[in-house]
Amino acid sequence: MKFYTLFGVVGILFVPLIANAGPSDYVFTPQVIKGEREIDFKMGTEKSGRRPSDSAASLGIGYGVNERWFTEIYAKYKHGDGEGTHYDAVEWENKFQLTEMGRYPVDLGLVLEIERPKEHDEGWEVKWGPLFQFQAGKTQLNTNILFERNYDSEVRSETELLYQWQAKYLWISSLDFGLQGFGEVGKWNNWEATNRQSHRMGPAIFGEHSLGGRREIEYNAAWLFGVSNAAPDNNFRLQIEYEF
Repeated sequence: MKFYTLFGVVGILFVPLIANAGPSDYVFTPQVIKGEREIDFKMGTEKSGRRPSDSAASLGIGYGVNERWFTEIYAKYKHGDGEGTHYDAVEWENKFQLTEMGRYPVDLGLVLEIERPKEHDEGWEVKWGPLFQFQAGKTQLNTNILFERNYDSEVRSETELLYQWQAKYLWISSLDFGLQGFGEVGKWNNWEATNRQSHRMGPAIFGEHSLGGRREIEYNAAWLFGVSNAAPDNNFRLQIEYEF
């Protein structure tokens, strides 16, 4: 079976699970590879108590423009609020590698996302922030600090502070394991009370499978648990990338 057929089947299987982007968030890494093309599928579903689950998914295509810049366009979908599965937004993601990988103790990058929601009264959602990666032996650590704000929206928006982190043990190429965490603390300069902040973390697995040449499939998945009152009790997320 050709991979594009397999990818289509995977997408169809997960569409019913397709909330906001939160359930399908993933950890950005700073590395950029010139000339790399990518088809990227992400999905996630979250649930709290007896409330119905909320889910989100996206399908994107990206390209490594040069050694420093990778750009990608996503179509995003969601399922929840009694509306069924429907188109939610289009997103343009740009990642910039600021340092040569492995040259310094910490690798540094920058991400910029611009999202246009289906509901235009929400304006334009912009997310940006620095990306940090550190590796010691077989342990790789990532920490990202992100800022998010809606511009030109009907409701006044404040700049929110988010974070994400990842700890990965590089075991074998087809299966690495570790932890992931995501959080939202409120306005960047005036954090919410602790019981209104959202923090989630849990175990994660990672892997890649070569298809020959530049072609390979990469995946990562995590089961996250809410560790604060405002976070969902459970959140499953998955990302599959076809690189060529």
